[in-house]
Amino acid sequence: MKTFEELNVSGELCQVLNGIGIREATPVQEEAIPAVRNGRDTIVQAQTGTGKTLAFLLPVMDKIKVQADNIQALVVTPTRELTLQIAKVAAQLGKANGVRSLAIYGGQDIERQKHKLGREPHIIIGTPGRILDHLRRRTLNFGATNRIILDEADEMLRRGFIEDVETILGTMARDRQIMLFSATMPDRIKALAHRYMFNTQHINIKSENITLDNIKQLVEDTTEESKLDKLCELINRYSPYLAMVFCSTRSRVSGVAMQLARRGYMADELHGELTQLQRTNVLKKFREAKLQILVTTDIAARGLDIEGVTHVFNYDIPRDTEGYIHRIGRTGRAGQEGMAITFVNARQYTQLRRIEAGIKGHIQKDLSSKSLASRLKRKKREEEAAEKRRKEDAKQAKLAKSRYANRKGAEHKGRNDRSRRQRDKRHR
Repeated sequence: MKTFEELNVSGELCQVLNGIGIREATPVQEEAIPAVRNGRDTIVQAQTGTGKTLAFLLPVMDKIKVQADNIQALVVTPTRELTLQIAKVAAQLGKANGVRSLAIYGGQDIERQKHKLGREPHIIIGTPGRILDHLRRRTLNFGATNRIILDEADEMLRRGFIEDVETILGTMARDRQIMLFSATMPDRIKALAHRYMFNTQHINIKSENITLDNIKQLVEDTTEESKLDKLCELINRYSPYLAMVFCSTRSRVSGVAMQLARRGYMADELHGELTQLQRTNVLKKFREAKLQILVTTDIAARGLDIEGVTHVFNYDIPRDTEGYIHRIGRTGRAGQEGMAITFVNARQYTQLRRIEAGIKGHIQKDLSSKSLASRLKRKKREEEAAEKRRKEDAKQAKLAKSRYANRKGAEHKGRNDRSRRQRDKRHR
């Protein structure tokens, strides 16, 4: 791997990276940084957890003219959480070279955002809806902005933001440079690239091993009725430092989080129906380990880089391979080891096989759980057999103590007073 100095990243930025323990570039950074720096439109296809944020922030920041008071780069993301995460990294890097950045997203007071825009940031990082809102209010102007990064483009497509993205592109300078980062390349994303990008360079990082090698993956056989008990059993067995539990719906998230809290676990919920302040507070507590378990929808499957997540539980099986990779990618980050456990019932094995085909690997069943289940079944059989023997012994003992019995060892010890009385009467 190359160092950032070898990739011609400025000394100020390299110093910041060294200060936080980042010295060598990941494969996506090694290929994308020179490509972005040369000014051509770039498509980078790479999975989550491969270091895409630095891959575009570092070369873009080195190109910013800090003396100019205008927006020179725009980063568009599909979620508030990803916006905040990129903004945090940008602010950290910007302290070194004077580049000002601002995050804008829904759920914030728009008047406060307008006030901050008056400070003339060099980089805007935001979600499509709020960016369009500012464009309509004329509080944003991208006429002189010539760099745009579309991060997690496939997720923006899934959430229905592509039309908004096309509207934003239409407001930018004609000589713009477009950088598109995506885990997958659906046809609609390819069409977008064909329409707006020219002389494009493609970078495709085969990153499944990077994403999954440090993660032990297991499958748990469950039924709908036993899921919650199984989850608690696994939490007790593995004692995760921080764990994320992924559910398919918001109502499911609320139900599971409530049941875990009732059983005494430090758990809370995260989903799209919470206000931005609530979501921020929950994530803050989770990052600070004041929560042990975060029960969430797929809103947290992308863009969240939280140190210390040791376990991921797919309480509901993901809908596809991409969703599976993004979910389990929350653990096993930065070279650390992690564990991902997926709950599967009898009807979901076809879906599991599709995920295995997508990751080109087999997800093994939890053998420890299987042996535990065998022990429990064997113990139950032994208890049932012992109970059956006890009942048989009790039945035999009852027969042996019949009032008609007159054998040594019976309860009356061979005496039969009634018979003696009859004999005495006869003798008189």
